[in-house]
Amino acid sequence: MQFEWKGVFPAITTQFTADDRLDLQMFDKNLSAQLEAGIHGVILGGTLGESSTLTKEEKEILIRFTREKVAGRIPVILNIAEGSTRAAIAEARWAEQLGVDGLMLLPPMRYKADDRETVQFFREVARSVDLPIMIYNNPVDYRIMVTPDMFDQLMDCENIQAVKDSTRDVTNVTRMINRFGNRYRMLCGVDTLAMESLLMGASGWVGGLVNAFPQETLLLYHLILSAQREKALEVHRWFLPLLELDLSPKLVQYIKLAASVTGIGAAYVRAPRLPLVGEEKAQILALIQNAITAEPAWMRDRQILHEAAAITSEK
Repeated sequence: MQFEWKGVFPAITTQFTADDRLDLQMFDKNLSAQLEAGIHGVILGGTLGESSTLTKEEKEILIRFTREKVAGRIPVILNIAEGSTRAAIAEARWAEQLGVDGLMLLPPMRYKADDRETVQFFREVARSVDLPIMIYNNPVDYRIMVTPDMFDQLMDCENIQAVKDSTRDVTNVTRMINRFGNRYRMLCGVDTLAMESLLMGASGWVGGLVNAFPQETLLLYHLILSAQREKALEVHRWFLPLLELDLSPKLVQYIKLAASVTGIGAAYVRAPRLPLVGEEKAQILALIQNAITAEPAWMRDRQILHEAAAITSEK
């Protein structure tokens, strides 16, 4: 599939049953809500997808199910997070054979590779497949910073096309665009910085809270891109307390709990993560419910979303 790294790409949660099996019925419900809101692509097996806890068989089930569900309407992206170059190449080739449309690629896991090793890792994985690749740059959580100088060394890898920028430094969007133009598409990877990143020229948003609030996420994206500043600010200011859930080490538990409240997901997580309990659960539930109560009614109007989306599609 030919596609652009542009728009809202949910890092979709993996849904589990109470007895720790894949819950494809609930996964389908969540994905359907995303599609109805107008997402532009879907990322399987990211941090929010609890990738490190999934078996290869479960990943294959999710890939096949998602590809059948989206039926070619949007790209299906698989996250690759492996500790060795050999394992990452094997996973990438396997995903390509299963028909995914692209890859999101993390630096080597566990070992803190230096710049030369990281560049070589990306280069070897990229050369092993024909799939378009988005590099996941998240030095806060994964310790390795992929610098502009490193991206300069990857220029000849034509299928490395985009960057999920989770550096927490919104100026990095401008820095990359100033240096490389449109060679690398920049997608915001931190929910709280999505508005600023899109205004600075990012082409998309890899979303977390979209798992619970797809309508509101797509509305914010399209209002920003259609230059409806006042409405975009109102959505952003309402949304920010929820978006901050994406910054926590427990973002999986928090976002899944939010999706359970909005009715398009379940709160079950896979060990070693544990469900929220006690005061912590009460605090997060109160935050979510207060936000839902305070949401302006106009934001729920799908016609406003459709009109804003129509404007951005013309650009």
